[in-house]
Amino acid sequence: MILSKSNLKNIHVPGLQIPGEQIFDLPEKVLQFGTGVLLRGLPDYFIDKANKQGAFNGRVVVIKSTDTGSSSEFDKQDGLYTIDNGFEVEEATICSAISRVLSATNEWLAILDVAKSPDLQVIISNTTEVGIQLVKEEITDDTPASYPGKLLAILHERYTAFKGSAESGLVIIPTELIVDNGKKLEAIVIELAHLNNFEFEFIDWLENHNTFCNSLVDRIVPGKPAKELAAELESKRDYTDDLNIMSETYSLWAIEGDEKVASVLSFAKVDKGVVITPDIQLFRELKLRLLNGSHTLSCAVAFLSGFDTVKEAMDNDKFLQFITGLAYDEIIQSIPYEIAPEIAKDFAGKVLDRFRNPYIRHEWLSISVQYSAKLKMRVVPLLLNYYKFNSLVPANMALGFAAFIRFMKVKRKTDGTYAGSINGREYIVTDSQASYFSKVWKAQDTDLIVNNILSNQQLWDTDLTALPGFKQAVINNLNTLLTYGIKELTAV
Repeated sequence: MILSKSNLKNIHVPGLQIPGEQIFDLPEKVLQFGTGVLLRGLPDYFIDKANKQGAFNGRVVVIKSTDTGSSSEFDKQDGLYTIDNGFEVEEATICSAISRVLSATNEWLAILDVAKSPDLQVIISNTTEVGIQLVKEEITDDTPASYPGKLLAILHERYTAFKGSAESGLVIIPTELIVDNGKKLEAIVIELAHLNNFEFEFIDWLENHNTFCNSLVDRIVPGKPAKELAAELESKRDYTDDLNIMSETYSLWAIEGDEKVASVLSFAKVDKGVVITPDIQLFRELKLRLLNGSHTLSCAVAFLSGFDTVKEAMDNDKFLQFITGLAYDEIIQSIPYEIAPEIAKDFAGKVLDRFRNPYIRHEWLSISVQYSAKLKMRVVPLLLNYYKFNSLVPANMALGFAAFIRFMKVKRKTDGTYAGSINGREYIVTDSQASYFSKVWKAQDTDLIVNNILSNQQLWDTDLTALPGFKQAVINNLNTLLTYGIKELTAV
């Protein structure tokens, strides 16, 4: 038996949340760009939860923007899919948020019809970071190529249908992982409107009656369960679900908005994971510094220690001691944003708990992609801020930098890639600065290597050798790494 609207009456699984028939009569209030698991496991989950409690009462029309794949799975299952939260299936629900999936390539006119609906209130997107960029294109009757182009065409269609009424404006929430995603999307859409010589009245409506919200999403949604678990779940539930997804219990969708935005996004009332606030900088800093920053600073330490995944490293007492000290003793007090200590400590604890999750295989080599850029964005501001309030060298950060420099001891291969080696094991380094590091490592003097790297202002936008004691601490750590390996430093 396949999961579908007609088969819901035949599903009797203890603890499984099943939508009532009234859900399918709810109006389509949300237009969503993207069919990916993050949107289905976070915004759509919140909307479904609210609908089941009678708090939002609106469904989602999903736009499939790419030509790859098809929407047949959604059509076959009437947009229904199971979400298993907690990886140990602590909560299971049949999500009924999605009413239908439309192809931007083949069903553009149907999408424009949704734009003219008086029920529409919200537009959500997750088109990857590449999706929010300006493509200078003409907005015609054909499907625009870029996401901002599609959005502009939809908004112009809506403006025309409702004669520019203030009430017809929408709340637009991108979830792409870039800073100030809402502001950047708005700026691109407005610029594109000017490039297309749209009427002044429309641009005025666009700017004054639509709200583009910065937002931050944070939830690990790996997607489909592993084959063994999928078979087990199907056997217990007696139905097949080709759209079944897993997600961790933790969830956060921070949205920058006022009371008016909150009144539209009434689904926020049913879950503490949705936060609507005038400023989401706090959430961005916590995630960027404590989650991403600790990942980045501990990546090479873990990999050089022989651990392939985050969970493997977290199971080691000495590594756990290192990353705990890094998070609580150094990162928390270095965040370049005023945050109450108890909030930061609570978030750090949750981050470490998430790193321990046995159901997520998060590989350190994946985390190391564009390593130097991640250090610059996530860690250097922490390091500089640490020195504003401390005279001592941050020992864990110094070790993290030394391990990074050792990790970046690479040579160019015949196929053009760059590879390093540790304990006879070769690994590929994916970093736009790999060529630079291969040249620096041609020197035999570790003092010179460290000095050249830390003083490179093109890498860091600052001279890190100016930080008292930091260069020498990195040199000492690197010499120990080269002579004895990581175990001498961390005993892992």
